[in-house]
Amino acid sequence: MVSLRGRALIAKYRLMGKKRIFSDLHELHRSVESRESESAQIPDEMFERYEVDRVDIRGHYSYTLHPLRRDKPYHLFYLHGGAYIHQVEDAHWRFLSRLIDESGCAVTLPVYPLAPDYQYDETLEVVEGTWEATVGREGPRHQVIMGDSAGGGLTLHLAQWLRQRQRPQPRRLVLLSPWLDITSSHPSMPELDPRDPFLSLPGLREAGRMYAGDLDPHDPRVSPLYGELDGLAPMTVMVGTRDVLLSDARRLRELAAERGVRIDYEEYPGMFHGWVLQSIPEARRATERLVRTLDSGVPHAGTV
Repeated sequence: MVSLRGRALIAKYRLMGKKRIFSDLHELHRSVESRESESAQIPDEMFERYEVDRVDIRGHYSYTLHPLRRDKPYHLFYLHGGAYIHQVEDAHWRFLSRLIDESGCAVTLPVYPLAPDYQYDETLEVVEGTWEATVGREGPRHQVIMGDSAGGGLTLHLAQWLRQRQRPQPRRLVLLSPWLDITSSHPSMPELDPRDPFLSLPGLREAGRMYAGDLDPHDPRVSPLYGELDGLAPMTVMVGTRDVLLSDARRLRELAAERGVRIDYEEYPGMFHGWVLQSIPEARRATERLVRTLDSGVPHAGTV
């Protein structure tokens, strides 16, 4: 059963018309035109709570946050969501802060370039370049790659990119409400769309078009669900049943099972897109499970 705070947040989203950004293309483009570069800046409080390194990768910054007392050997490489058109938000920083405080790990977040000012190739160059710079310091066996929404798609792409180049895989991949296919064409998606209080298919497809440019949207570089899964690191996938992207998460589970890829797959009944970033009890439980998974490497599969 969805918590009272969870139901209240869903009602708030509907009252505020959050879904209009993705259901109305005019609203989508207006949100892109009005985005501010300042939203990509790391909050001042992070400098007070952690040691912060900033690195320029092809003209775009990445930030690494180190806990003042580092308890864990692994390093979290985090790829934020935003449909490739919206910047990292305060909710991302708060979520990462919770992970750092509860796990003792360090976190690197690249502030990658966004569509339509940039397209997939420039975004991937920054993500891949930041990974190479991070692995040079930490070593791949200590790395966990995690991402939400579009960042979940980038997470899967990065693992496929590493395998194609015969480079070591990270310790684990973690995909949160992942956007894995920018065509958003799974036949069950229209049925899920009305239940989703945040995302909608017209806006997703338009954002995907802006990101891919002239590239075939089925190309695995932008839709990694169509890429090879063999030889990838073990995965953890968390998705809500009120998320229009649930269809593709389930498809990933099926493909991983067919190819013998180890996957820790969890569906959260009644949860919406990106719920794990929010201040609700379900997000707290998901974060606790993430920390346990990162600490132990033991999967916690099933429906929560």
